Parts: sequence; C-alpha cells; structure tokens
Amino acid sequence: MAKQSAPPELAKIAPKLVEVTNEVLFDDVWERPELSPRDRSLITVSVLAALYRTEQLGYHLRTALANGLSVEELSEAITHLAFYAGWPNAMTAINQLKAIADEQTTD
Repeated sequence: MAKQSAPPELAKIAPKLVEVTNEVLFDDVWERPELSPRDRSLITVSVLAALYRTEQLGYHLRTALANGLSVEELSEAITHLAFYAGWPNAMTAINQLKAIADEQTTD
C-alpha cells in the first residue's frame, strides 16, 4: 500500500485536521494488522458509496485498486450495495469507478 496522507495544501487552513488525519487515521488505524489494507479499502469504499460521500470516493477507489482490489471486485461490491444503500448511490459510485478504470486503460 502506498503511504496515504491528507492533502498538504489543506494544512494552511486546517493544520490540526491534517495532523490528526495523518497521525491517527493513516499512521495508526490504516496500519493496524487486524485487517489488511485491501479489506480496509473495501470497507472504506463501501461506506463512502453508501453514505454518498462522493468527494472522497474517487481517492479511495484508486487506493482500493492500489491495495489489490480489482475493478470487477469493486463493481460487485457496489452492485451489492445498491440493494442496501440505494440505487442512486450505487450508480454514482459505479460511474466514478468506470472513469477511474477508463483512465487506467488509457495510461
């Protein structure tokens, strides 16, 4: 897994938020051995899609792919979520995943 961190440009306006994000979320929670980075990514993507947190979703879809999840696995998770989190949430998430998958095939 690539080292995650909050966007450094946010430190100018919210230094404590960036510090806590980096030190607690990314350096502690994401590094705990009880779940793999892959599993944490699947959970994170699922929650962000379910709660319609679209601003963070793209970043975490890319992280999930870097952590070993495939486009097919993410697609299946989003399809499953449609029945529990709502169709519009799933359609928005799948559109983001498609855009990211398309980016990766053209690179």
